[in-house]
This record gives sequence, structure tokens and C-alpha cells, in this order.
Amino acid sequence: MQAMVIEQYGAPDVFVERELDTPTPARGQVRIKVSASSVNPIETKLRSGLVKSHPDFPAILNGDVAGVIDAVGEGVTDFSVGDEVLGCAGGVKGWQGALADYMIADTRVIVKRPSLAALTLEECAALPLVFLTAWTALVSRGQIKEGEHVLIHAGTGGVGHVAVQIAKYLGAHVTTTVSSEAKADLARQLGADEIINYREEAVSDYVARLTSGRGFDLVFDTVGGDNLDRSIEATAISGRLCSINTRSTHDLTQLHAKNLSLHVIFRSVPLLTGIGMDEQPELLNALSEMLEAGAVRPLLDEHQFSFRDIAKAHELIESGEAMGKILLVNR
Repeated sequence: MQAMVIEQYGAPDVFVERELDTPTPARGQVRIKVSASSVNPIETKLRSGLVKSHPDFPAILNGDVAGVIDAVGEGVTDFSVGDEVLGCAGGVKGWQGALADYMIADTRVIVKRPSLAALTLEECAALPLVFLTAWTALVSRGQIKEGEHVLIHAGTGGVGHVAVQIAKYLGAHVTTTVSSEAKADLARQLGADEIINYREEAVSDYVARLTSGRGFDLVFDTVGGDNLDRSIEATAISGRLCSINTRSTHDLTQLHAKNLSLHVIFRSVPLLTGIGMDEQPELLNALSEMLEAGAVRPLLDEHQFSFRDIAKAHELIESGEAMGKILLVNR
């Protein structure tokens, strides 16, 4: 099979094409003929060496996958050859990623494409990691409740745009931050009830305007860095704060003073450690349900790339100019 791999850490141009042996599924696994994948920020960190939980060199990156099963391992009964599937199934240590013609996946981390899904199989590849991340933050950890005031940062970003849709689907009153009027319009289309232009409005001002000074019941920080401090300020007393980017140093005085709970989400843990693998089908079933209902869709950047152009995709996401998810098609 053909694959795009990295043989060392480096800039986006470190990817090279290699011909590798086609893998064989073991017990409880399937082999997927890969149709598409998508880019997530974690892959840029793995490529550069900032995060070292990648597969062994030569490493095939990318967790998101959509494709068709072409072989099943021993003991597999829920999937058959010919099934269209999607999931976040690899691209970390111990698990080959999706930037190849074929990929091995544990059946617990994939789900069949719903028959009524309005999305194409390729478009489905944009959803798994961001959906699982957002659902884990809002539902599994954040315990979101109907009617709560929820603040989601970066509502048109990769994780943020899906989080807005999940929170709205579950009955929350959804506020999100954006950086422009164009992004504000997109966020409203995704279901946001209230919009904050973080470049124009201070935290104290929007907390006063939108919550009468009380703060938000649940805040989801998808940005990290200084934004985690702003998120602490925006959370109501005894509220919940979730973050997917906490590789930084902070003064937690206000976190303590406000009796907040902080939940850190690192979605690679189940694949890296095996812990939580048995819970993955429940999360994927939630994705399937929302796809079937037409309640979630990916915000796709206008730029689409082939696997061989993965370097260009990494350059785009690192530029900060991407809008939503960057789709990668195996062609």
C-alpha cells in the first residue's frame, strides 16, 4: 500500500511517500480501505515533536478515518466486508494512522455510516475526533444540562463548531466567541444563541451583558494559553470548566476562590492506554444518532487536499487561516 509518513520530526515538508506492507487485522479488528481523513491540531504537534505519542517511525499520522471495510479479524460480528465506517482509530503510538491506502481499526473506535446521513462518506471523515472531543467535554465531563448557559470558545474552529451544535442539540443556551462578523454569521447558522467578538469585548463586559454578572454554568475552552485564564474569569461560582489545551502554566487562585471544577480532555488516552476503550461505542453511537437526525454537520474549509498534499494542509492549519476542518481525500 502507499502511505504518507514522517521518518523524523520537522516542518510540514517532512512528509514523504512510502510503499509499505498492507496490514492484516487481528482479533477484534477490521481493515479499512481509506477514502478520506481530516487534519487536527494534534497532528501538527505530533509531526513537529511537541507531542511524542506518535506511532513508531516511519509514522503514519491522522486519527480521523472514513472508508469501507475490506477485511475482518477473528471474533468480529458487528461489522462486515463492504460496510461504510467512520471513526477516530489511530495515528498515535501503537496504532497506524489514516494517511495510507489501508488502516487497521479496533471495532470499538469505529461506527457504521448511518443510512440516512446527509453527508458523503468523505465528509464524514471531518467529524470523529472533534465530535468525540466535544462530547467528552460537554457531556461526559461537563455534565451539560438543558437550559444551562454554556460558553464555547472559538465557535467556528475545529472542535468549537461541533461543540456549538452538540450543546444546542442538548437544549443549552449557547454563547460562543468569534473574531469577525463573518465568523459570527457562521456561528449563528450552527445554532449559537449569543455571539461575543473577543477582540472587542472584555470578559467582565460580556459576563455582565449575557449573565447579569453571574458567569456561565459551563465553559469549554478550545483555545488554551491566556484563554484559559479568561475562561476561569467567565465561569460562574461552582461552575465547570473544560479545556483541551492546558500545556501551559497558570495561576489557579481564582479557580480555587470560585470553587470551580477543571476538566482536561486528551482524546488520545483510550488508544494510548486502553483505558476508556469500552466506553467509545457509546460516544460513537451519539455521533451516529446526531448524523441520522441531521443535527450535526462539519464546517469544511474551502481548501481540500489529497493525501500526497498533506504538507500543504499542515501549512494551512498552522497559518491560522483555516475555517473549520480541512478535509483530506485519498486520491
